[in-house]
Amino acid sequence: MRSTVRLRILIMCGVLVAAGVGGWQLLPSDDGRTDPISVGTTDEITSLDPAGAYDAGSWAMYSNVFQSLLTFKEGSTTPVPDAAESCKFTGAKLSTYACKLRDDLAFSNGRKVTAEDVKYSFERMLRIKTDVGPKALFPTLKSVTASGRTVTFHLSGRDATFPLKVATGAGSIVDRDQYPADKLRTGSAVDGSGPYVLKEYKEGESALLEPNTKYRGAVTKAGRPVLVKYFGQSADLANAWKTGAVQVTHRQLPPEFVSTLNTDGIRVTEAESAEIRNLNLNVRPGSPMADKAVRQAVAAVLDRPAITTGPFKGTVEPLYSLIPQGFIGHSTAFYDVNPEPSAKKAKQLLEAADVKTPVKFTFGYRKDATYAAETAEIKRQLEASGLFQVETVEAEWQEFQKAYASGTYDAYTVGWLPDFPDSDSFTAPLVGTGNTLHNGFSSKKIDALIASTQQFSDRSRATSDFRDIQSEVAAEVPLVPLWQKKDYVLSTEAVAGSQYLTDGTGIWRLWELSWI
Repeated sequence: MRSTVRLRILIMCGVLVAAGVGGWQLLPSDDGRTDPISVGTTDEITSLDPAGAYDAGSWAMYSNVFQSLLTFKEGSTTPVPDAAESCKFTGAKLSTYACKLRDDLAFSNGRKVTAEDVKYSFERMLRIKTDVGPKALFPTLKSVTASGRTVTFHLSGRDATFPLKVATGAGSIVDRDQYPADKLRTGSAVDGSGPYVLKEYKEGESALLEPNTKYRGAVTKAGRPVLVKYFGQSADLANAWKTGAVQVTHRQLPPEFVSTLNTDGIRVTEAESAEIRNLNLNVRPGSPMADKAVRQAVAAVLDRPAITTGPFKGTVEPLYSLIPQGFIGHSTAFYDVNPEPSAKKAKQLLEAADVKTPVKFTFGYRKDATYAAETAEIKRQLEASGLFQVETVEAEWQEFQKAYASGTYDAYTVGWLPDFPDSDSFTAPLVGTGNTLHNGFSSKKIDALIASTQQFSDRSRATSDFRDIQSEVAAEVPLVPLWQKKDYVLSTEAVAGSQYLTDGTGIWRLWELSWI
């Protein structure tokens, strides 16, 4: 692809075992250029406190300034020790997981990291349980104990995916002296033990990161100073790239910009990605979407190819199931139910359920030109059937998150990046009881299937259960999958390492960037 680097993300397979001893100190570079590398993104930090956010922008920052017990090496889907010296399940039931902490760790403020800090970090995250926090990722975690350098997690049942979850931003270790036990920390200060120190933060504008000389862990490469610049709109990010205000861009450039990109003199990384987008339906009482027939009718009408080739200019691919391509158990469950868009079938579904038409409902989306175009196309399709009347509502990202979490919208579109490289990252958080979409959906059958998938260390043995989950989702329709996209990273020829910035593990590897 001309001057393009093409990566293929490894998909989860094999046994989830995190063990071993290792770790490195970041060594200073002897290169002469010391000014920060500017990285532009439209992702937003909603909270600098790991207990208060469960979104891509915040977690990208956490993977640089905080440290988890485990992490993922570039291109690998098996977690390895980072803050831990070793980790393993104890006993045969996969319900007790123990980690021995390294003895040479310190927070960026100089205080020693202890097993009590790890225990405290998990307990406060579970205790605070914010609407947009990561608590939903740990439904099986009952309690945490600390003794010496050993931290032990006690689970309510078998969960072979637990090490993967520990390796995410939800497992970030915080200083118990600096983070309140029962509420989120305010302000822009961060006390972590990750590869970087947050030197300056301007909310909604920028974050200046400098290498943390106290870091000890799995990252072996010295980082360079990085200035992350945040843009509210994808068009603003594209303009910053064109004017040279940033040397690297990652998430999200406008589709028309990507589809007509001239790659002369730049580096483009195109990676197979697990980023998906769903139309989520609010099944709480009082919403029109509480009626399954209405949800099924919406699914019957939607024309995905018209969305992917229209607003997205062919930069995304239609998705017909909860679990995207490349992950264990992927199917085409929604296509099997509705191989072609059909207003006639939708009408029959509504008539059989005695639902009066047109069905009026509100449709919320994040403010952005691309998402506005997507929403307009979906509204056009639904209203063209004569069965629906759609009121669209746009909102800035943080306002939008709070609104859908409180049940303000009947329908809303949300993109999703997996927290870890396993199909479970698309099932439990999206359709399990108490899911992160806050749409009120709950199914005992799906919950049981999710629990069944989590018991297998050999993840291929969960394939049948994952497919059954997707069939149930296509029948119940708490959400409608829309598309799956590739991941694009652009960099100037003055910057090396951009091809390693993202690899599908959820970690933003800013330390890989360097000046040439």
